[in-house]
Amino acid sequence: MKSFFLVEPGKIEMRETAIPEPENGELIIKVERALTCGTDLKAFRRGHPKMPMPTPFGHEFSGTIADAGKSVNGYREGDAIMTVHTAPCGDCHYCNRRLENLCPITMDAMLLGAYAEYIKISKRVVALNTFHKPDHLTFEEAAILEPLACVVHGMAALKIHINDTVLIIGAGAIGLMHILMAKAEGIENIIVSGKHRERLQLAKQLGAHHTIDASHADVQQTVLERTNGFGAAHVFECTGRPAVWEQAIEVVAKGGNVMLFGGCPAGDRISVDTERLHYDQISLIGRFHFTPRDVAKAHKLLTEKKVDVSKLISATLPLERLPEAFQRLQSGDGVKYAIQP
Repeated sequence: MKSFFLVEPGKIEMRETAIPEPENGELIIKVERALTCGTDLKAFRRGHPKMPMPTPFGHEFSGTIADAGKSVNGYREGDAIMTVHTAPCGDCHYCNRRLENLCPITMDAMLLGAYAEYIKISKRVVALNTFHKPDHLTFEEAAILEPLACVVHGMAALKIHINDTVLIIGAGAIGLMHILMAKAEGIENIIVSGKHRERLQLAKQLGAHHTIDASHADVQQTVLERTNGFGAAHVFECTGRPAVWEQAIEVVAKGGNVMLFGGCPAGDRISVDTERLHYDQISLIGRFHFTPRDVAKAHKLLTEKKVDVSKLISATLPLERLPEAFQRLQSGDGVKYAIQP
C-alpha cells in the first residue's frame, strides 16, 4: 500500500509498505479521508518528541472496515467508522482518577499513519473510541472527531454563562472549532483575534460576534472597548506561542479564566504578573488531549449536527498531493485539507 512518512523536518515521502493484518480485537481500516492538522504541521516544520523520524504520518481520519480481527463485536467488513488515534489503559493511577488523557499509554501507543491507504486500529481504540459513521455525515466531517474531542475537553473545564464574553486567540482550525463549540453551548458574545484575513472572515461566518486583526489592531485595547473595560470572562489561547500566552493573561477579566490550549515547544517559559494573578483572581488552566467521555460527546455533536464542521475543510486532494497541502498550510492558505487515498 502507499503510505506517507515524515522523514525529517520539512520532508515527507511516499513509501510502499505492507497492508497491516489485524490481531484479536483489531480493525484494518481503508482510509477514506485523512485530515491535515496543526500538530502535523508543527511536526512537519520542526519535528515532534512523540514522532521519532522517519515515522508514519497523519492521525485524523475516517474510513471503511477492510478487515475485522477476531473477537471484534459489532463491526464487520464494509462498515463506515469514525475514530481517534489513542485510548487509555483504563487501570492506571490517572485512569482511576478519571484523568485518562494523562494515562502514559495514551501517547506512547498512539496510532500514526493516516496519510495512507490503510491503517490498523488497536484493540483499546476499537473498544473505547470507535463509532459507526452514519450515512448523513461525510467522511471529511467524521474525521474531525479527534480534534473536536480535544476542544470538548478544554470547554468541559469551564462553567461559561451564556452572557459571558469569550475571547478566542487564534483563528486556525482549533480556534474555529472553539467558535462552533461556544455556539453549541448557547454563547453569543464571541470575539476572535488572528492574523489571517480569510480565517477571520470564516470566523464570522461560523458565529463570531466580533473579530480582531491582530496584525493591525491592539487586541487588549479592542477587547476592553468591547467589554466596557472589564476584559473577557474566558480566554482561549489557541496559538501555542509564549508571548500570546502572556497576552491572554493580560486581557482576561478579573475573576476570569485563561484556557492555555495551544501547546508551546518544550522548555519555553512565560512571565506572569503575580499581583494580577493573585489579586484579580485569575485562573490559568492547561488542558491537553481528551478522555473517552470527550470523544463520545464529540461524536454526539457531529452525528446530531449540533456543530457544522464542513466549512473547515478547504479542499479535498488525492494522497499524492499531500506535500502540496502542507506547502499551502505553511503559506497560510486554507484551514484543513482532506486527503483522499
